Amino acid sequence: MVGRDEHIAPAPRVSVQAFCETVETAAAIQAAGEDRRLAKAHLRIQMGGLTAAIEAYQSSPTPNVIILESENRSDDILAALDHLANYCDPGTRVVVIGRMNDVMLYRELVRRGVSDYLISPVGTLQVVRAICGLFSAPDAKPVGRIIAVVGAKGGVGASTIAHNIGFAIANDLKLDSVVTDLDLAFGTAGLDFNQDPPQGVAEAVFSPDRIDIAFVDRLLAKCTDHLSLLAAPATLDRVYDFGADAFDSIFDSLRATVPCVVLDVPHQWTGWSKQAMVGADDILIVAAPDLANLRNTKNLYDFLKSARPNDHRPHYCLNQVGVPKRPEIKVADFAKALDDEPVAIIPFEPQVFGAAANNGQMIAEFSSKHRTAETFLQLAQQLTGRAEPKKQRAGLLTPLIEKLLHRQG
Repeated sequence: MVGRDEHIAPAPRVSVQAFCETVETAAAIQAAGEDRRLAKAHLRIQMGGLTAAIEAYQSSPTPNVIILESENRSDDILAALDHLANYCDPGTRVVVIGRMNDVMLYRELVRRGVSDYLISPVGTLQVVRAICGLFSAPDAKPVGRIIAVVGAKGGVGASTIAHNIGFAIANDLKLDSVVTDLDLAFGTAGLDFNQDPPQGVAEAVFSPDRIDIAFVDRLLAKCTDHLSLLAAPATLDRVYDFGADAFDSIFDSLRATVPCVVLDVPHQWTGWSKQAMVGADDILIVAAPDLANLRNTKNLYDFLKSARPNDHRPHYCLNQVGVPKRPEIKVADFAKALDDEPVAIIPFEPQVFGAAANNGQMIAEFSSKHRTAETFLQLAQQLTGRAEPKKQRAGLLTPLIEKLLHRQG
């Protein structure tokens, strides 16, 4: 499983053909092809190794990427690659999988133009990392990270948390970021950031043929030096029914533009909202401490773990904890049901949140020393891979958990 702080950028729309010698390697590559980061890649697998590849490409063009498995000795691998080179199109990238753990072989492969060499047996994530790594070279512009924030139930404050996390990423971590409001009919990002841009995400999603980096950039409203907003129209003059891939081009353009994109995903279950969550690099589920939220969080949690088998688990946080006279599900019961601790517990503080919202401010703007502002910063660090989880968890959760558990006891 991928580490919490490892970011593997997704591969673009490319063709990949693999020629395997063992069923184990073929199975690993097949599983890699089902990973979200290779969703746009067209993958074909056949057996026969280097011999089959040479035969195949004598009469057909080569794809963007060829994966070749060989259990032969170094000399035989190099000879076969020299033969295959006669039929390879310029620009084709080659990944070799072999059993030889030999530095001299690796150097010879690199000298011949091979992009990567993996030692078998290979795992699914190794294959994903190798293919995606071909399109994110160290000297290339980094591909942005997408963070999806979604509420387990309507009204739990997921949008407020998404906007405050986006602000912390931009203001405190100094990462250029875009908050994208995907609730086109009722989105509140424009209100929360005191912005009323004439254009936003609707112009992009209703003009798919025009989408490119320059077009999306024109739709962004600048909030601070490092933070921009792709606002929702929040109007009801038309319906917002989209296909599952309606936002893919927008997300691709944003990835190529900024280091971090925070998606404010509305509480609805559609093809595109599902795809937005599955395709994100990190996910935060926001829940209130009641039974319906617990059920919905577990359903989302289990689905996302299953749909993203090579990613770390989604995160979840508890919001609006400690409403006076309201029976609540205990933090420990949430953790037990999900077999995971929340990354944050945010207390119910209507005066602070209400005043900030009415002023069109983030919590850190309204009260920079408030403890919840520190919570949002730590969430920003966690979701961008810039925190040390153990230190962050102790500093963020321990005192507040003890206080809340004492209150609930």
